Amino acid sequence: MGKQTTTGNQASSIVWDNLEEWVRRKVQEFIQSLLEEEIAELLGRQKSERRKAVDGFPAYRNGYSKERKLTLGCGTITLRRPRVRGLEERFESRVLPLFARRAKGVSKLIPRLYLHGLSLGDFDLALRGLLGEDAPVSASTVARLKEGWQAEWREWKRRSLEDLQVVYLWVDGVYVKAGLEKQKAALLVVIGGLLDGRKVVLAVEPGYRESTESWSEVLRDLKERGMNCPCLVVGDGNLGIWGALANIYPGALEQRCWNHKMVNVLDKLPKKLQCQAKRHLQDIVYSETREAAEAERDDFVHWCRAEGYRSAGETLVRDWDRMVTFYQFPQEHWRHLRTTNVVESPFAGLRLRTDAAKRYKKIENATAVIWKMLLLAEQRFHRLDSPEKLMQVYLEFGFRERNEETETKQEEVLAIA
Repeated sequence: MGKQTTTGNQASSIVWDNLEEWVRRKVQEFIQSLLEEEIAELLGRQKSERRKAVDGFPAYRNGYSKERKLTLGCGTITLRRPRVRGLEERFESRVLPLFARRAKGVSKLIPRLYLHGLSLGDFDLALRGLLGEDAPVSASTVARLKEGWQAEWREWKRRSLEDLQVVYLWVDGVYVKAGLEKQKAALLVVIGGLLDGRKVVLAVEPGYRESTESWSEVLRDLKERGMNCPCLVVGDGNLGIWGALANIYPGALEQRCWNHKMVNVLDKLPKKLQCQAKRHLQDIVYSETREAAEAERDDFVHWCRAEGYRSAGETLVRDWDRMVTFYQFPQEHWRHLRTTNVVESPFAGLRLRTDAAKRYKKIENATAVIWKMLLLAEQRFHRLDSPEKLMQVYLEFGFRERNEETETKQEEVLAIA
């Protein structure tokens, strides 16, 4: 009995140790059989059967093409495509397209690994470890993908926006370190909060720092492609975006990002006071009403004066009206409207990778890759809370620029409502 148990354990160990290889072999046999069945269906006979010519085209088998590798999620297998002669038109396999070298799942894996931080130098080694030594992947594979992303990005930024109903807009200039650039280059990013509660990426454009001219160009392009005037725009303290809004969407309300403001205020204080100051500032940000926030603001200003740091209080008060615009909107939306986190968060990890690897030599080469990464992040964006209140916001604030076009738009929205 003991010997039988030992022998059984050894057999189980052998199967387990070679399980992946066994699975790949079975998958290979199965797909090869599908290729054979596909040809049998086409010709109307099995391999050993004869058939008369049909319509003057006596189609027949003609051996096999050269072996080719196909990479699947379980690894890389080897297949031989049956060849057919005598057909009027070229036969296209439904099982194995002519130039396919990777399954769709693997093709999706490659850009995700790259966008999430796998450098070109490690790419070939890492994927061969996952998919087998014969996997048709390399750094050149990623290079071709990047070229494709650039073409996709150029097409994406020409798409019409007329069907979108934008309620909120988050804008920020994100600086990316590029190896051959003298200075960090700015990417101007625009994300929209839509009437159905979704948040979507609307623009990713390189700009000359964050000038009014650069932001005006981005917003003008969005408007020309049919984007409506947003009800509220959330941005940082850079004057460029606010100047651009006045030029392109003067009817939009403005909200400054509280994260940026808090950083600016804390920079005016010594480190020993920053923890206490941060608690004060959070009391302001999360006040239940604008009046309560202003009372907390006044207390903070008095505290700064008492500590001898008047400039910190002055920094807080500066541009105050833009800090509290969110109080005009439903309370359920406040957490989305206080900051530009929806833009900042996806870039937190990206900055670490781009600064460390210095993979981007030119800002033009970086933009399409970063756009692709943002589209991946878009799938995880949190939807706006209480989306049923967005229609109320849209109708109350969305038609501040009165003209024939916006009145027609309002009639369309009311019809939907």
